[in-house]
Amino acid sequence: MAELTSTKLNAESHLLLDQPLLRMPYELSRRNFKNAQRVIEHSSTALTSSLTATTKSASKTAAPNATLDSLDSMISKMQGLKRKLEGLHEEEQRIHRSAKARLRHLQDLYEVQSLVDVKYDEWSRTRLSRLLVDYLLREGYSESAAHLAQSKGIAELVDVDAFVACHKVERSLREGMNTGLALEWCKEHSKELKKGSSMLEFELRLQQYIELVRQGHEAGMSGMDGMDTEDGMNGVSVGGGGETKLVEARAHAKKYLSTSGDFELLGRAAGLLAYRPWDEVEPYASLYSPARWTHLATLFLSTHHTLYSLPPRPLLHIALSAGLSALKTPACHSAYTSSSANASSSSTTVCPICSTELNELARNVPYAHHTKSIVENDPVVLPNGRIYGSERLRVYNEKVGTEKGWIRDPISGVVGEKWRDNEVRKVYVM
Repeated sequence: MAELTSTKLNAESHLLLDQPLLRMPYELSRRNFKNAQRVIEHSSTALTSSLTATTKSASKTAAPNATLDSLDSMISKMQGLKRKLEGLHEEEQRIHRSAKARLRHLQDLYEVQSLVDVKYDEWSRTRLSRLLVDYLLREGYSESAAHLAQSKGIAELVDVDAFVACHKVERSLREGMNTGLALEWCKEHSKELKKGSSMLEFELRLQQYIELVRQGHEAGMSGMDGMDTEDGMNGVSVGGGGETKLVEARAHAKKYLSTSGDFELLGRAAGLLAYRPWDEVEPYASLYSPARWTHLATLFLSTHHTLYSLPPRPLLHIALSAGLSALKTPACHSAYTSSSANASSSSTTVCPICSTELNELARNVPYAHHTKSIVENDPVVLPNGRIYGSERLRVYNEKVGTEKGWIRDPISGVVGEKWRDNEVRKVYVM
């Protein structure tokens, strides 16, 4: 009975990590519906106006060709609307297929009763493939993620296209230093961003203003020929070529930044007109810094993941952290050499926490909570801090041929240091 209880599968606890699996199709479907609604509203208004104008024109003129041309134009517009709606319909069908496949995938887990069932192994392998694809997508390996999804037959369980579009915008900020794609994305999700009080669009507009001011100062320097034009509005000496950019920057700030209500930030932005990129005066030097593009890329990623209910970290890391916490003990990050560092040790297995691959990831996770202590009989502690049962130590040292009166550590092996019997102390468990 105890064995059956311990191997019973709790589906609810297994699905704690899988909430994004269903939230992403929901968000994509909602966005697709909004796009269709926007296209229909825009096109219907335009078609209604054209139809009214054509009707009035036909009743007042006797020239049939003009009326026919107007009708042909309307038919062409309606055909264009049909093509757009067909594309949106195909996208909606794809999203629905993906949602159904994900529901089936989750339902399969509820049909498994035991952790030792073969079906659970199959489901776990599919889940691991999903986590690996998610990790590859977040790291930017989109092609590898797509090939893995195809080879494992889980294309409908992962969101390759969504992450590809996300990284395209991120790269335009981080590498191309271009706000165009990011602002288009903000326009598509304007209602959701406004509802969540997101600062992404404002930060992008601020960056546009900074670049305009930068171009104005640089053009002013390159345009100087010994005679400067004094800008009476901001007290900055600029060349004639830079004045246009600075005026454009002020107009941009008035249109997009003045409504923010952050007067401190607006004051710093206005100060850019007086301080040039090479003046190295804070806080203006930080606004001119190229590091702001990295900040914008990071802000876009966090905003995108929040909007689509995606966790900020890869799901693989979250799953590993949960498992590592169940295994982690204080000895895993001790100053002494771990068993993973000694390839010649055959008496112990490599601890996952101590391995070089997972040691850093496990450093900040909590220690395992054990309600029952399992200690070997008659435990003793070696000078290096490791604890073993005295019988186990005796059998091991006889097996490896340790000299009488000396003790070797099973982890260190025969090549490690040894201690005298009187250096080994007994351990008393309270």
